[in-house]
Amino acid sequence: MGNVINLNRFRKRVAREASAKQADANRAKFGRTKAERSSEAKQADQAKEHLDQHRIDREEQP
Repeated sequence: MGNVINLNRFRKRVAREASAKQADANRAKFGRTKAERSSEAKQADQAKEHLDQHRIDREEQP
């Protein structure tokens, strides 16, 4: 006779492994470090400020 296998335990293990694979894919696709996020935000702020400095304000004519 073979060993008895608990199918619930097997199903849960397979589900955990699938979830781990999906998490790895999501980390590669969406994951960025805090330093990368703050650097990007800083660059965006600097670019906006640069554009605002070169804005020409014209008065509306009736």
